[in-house]
Amino acid sequence: MAPTPIKLYFDYKSPFAYLAKDEAYALEEDYHVHIEWLPYVLDIPEALGDLPTRTQQQWRKIRYLYMDARRWANKKGLVVRGPQKIFDSSVAAIGMLYAQRQGKFRPYHDRVYERFWRRELDIEDQNAIAAILVEIGANGEGFLTYIAGAGRADLAAIQQRAEADEIFGVPIFIVEDEMFWGHDRVPLLREKLDVMGVKK
Repeated sequence: MAPTPIKLYFDYKSPFAYLAKDEAYALEEDYHVHIEWLPYVLDIPEALGDLPTRTQQQWRKIRYLYMDARRWANKKGLVVRGPQKIFDSSVAAIGMLYAQRQGKFRPYHDRVYERFWRRELDIEDQNAIAAILVEIGANGEGFLTYIAGAGRADLAAIQQRAEADEIFGVPIFIVEDEMFWGHDRVPLLREKLDVMGVKK
């Protein structure tokens, strides 16, 4: 029997997607499922306002969200330090697609998330992303060729899939057309998988 497919939309600049990472790995360990990791580049200004024009209410919400993310991160032993600007995560996302093609997805994914949230990585810097790829045994020069060519189109195709799936945030898991938004919804997703009878 083929594993049950689960789509997982994520963004490296989302602390809540970071919190979902290890829980997603655990799903594949505990259930007969296959997770399709789909990088989704959130439009932060559209969702939460641009820095110069944010309202006080938007700032209150953002401060709360980061406080809540740190609260959850502390429980998991993770470091979440709020970014000092609004990042474009497309370079890191294309790096993930390239790492996946090189069979290096998980070491890339772990390093990018951990270092970004420690403020040790500029996810907009192609050379910094290439350096991580080299570090894990992938071809850094190949990545620079990929991002200058097919990489942007591959990422755009995933953004189009996200529109078709009516994605509005991350992390979002989709199984059998049912959506679960947020790392804290994983227990509900597990309940669904239990009912589906796909536990290992």
